[in-house]
Amino acid sequence: MRKSLLLVVVLLLAGQLPGQSFKLLSWNIQNLGGSKNEQELAVMVDIMANYDLVAVQEVVAKDPRGAQAVARLADALNRSGSHWDYRVSEPTRSPSSYISERYAFLWKTSSIELVGRPFLDSELAEVCYREPYIGRFRLKGDSSLFYVINFHSRRYDEQPEEEIRHFYAYPQRLGTTALLIAGDFNLDESHPVWEPLYQQGFAPALQQLPTTFKRACELNGGYFNHPIDNIYVHTGSFQLLQAGRIDFAGSCEQLSFARMISDHVPVFSELCFRRN
Repeated sequence: MRKSLLLVVVLLLAGQLPGQSFKLLSWNIQNLGGSKNEQELAVMVDIMANYDLVAVQEVVAKDPRGAQAVARLADALNRSGSHWDYRVSEPTRSPSSYISERYAFLWKTSSIELVGRPFLDSELAEVCYREPYIGRFRLKGDSSLFYVINFHSRRYDEQPEEEIRHFYAYPQRLGTTALLIAGDFNLDESHPVWEPLYQQGFAPALQQLPTTFKRACELNGGYFNHPIDNIYVHTGSFQLLQAGRIDFAGSCEQLSFARMISDHVPVFSELCFRRN
């Protein structure tokens, strides 16, 4: 007992005692709207229930059933044992209604608090097909604020780097490095467009980990494709405890059903604030 107390004192003096952690999930749920049935929603709920905060991309915008599908998810999560809240963005100001989408945040209220209202980034609306959705949060019982920038880029063959290159200004614009940039970027973390953010202390949670499903399994049983979904973390503000992807297909036999839910897998990170 005395040794344990001594260890805590030493860690406190050294500023190394780990803080409260939280788990962030980011998921491009392909065409989230009225086409998703109860069985598919149940799979989503089983995954999301293990996390504190969820950033969703590709909520259908043209049809109100997109926002309604998020409400259905929140309702199902509330019946899973914890209380959840959510916000859905307005449709993005896109070049056409076929490109426009909504974003969503869902969070477990026992561990996360929303501060203010999330907003679509109007400053980037002219340069992004789908401008980012920005939410400000804090951990329950902790005054430290952090932002989550929720983003779905234009397609890989339409130069998504022309959108992402504007992200380097976020620390200055928002007045903090406590930022998490989550979403589907349609390019991987090795692209040079990320270098200005890396120079500021950001790092990708995932390294060369494919996050999209192929249409069919290869002969060797492989069914993963491009490493384009990620969470970019400022390492001076956060300690990354773990990160990964959730393979909700699990086998070639389940790939067709999994693709009915999404052609992307969710990615996650567990984080805590660095205390200096």
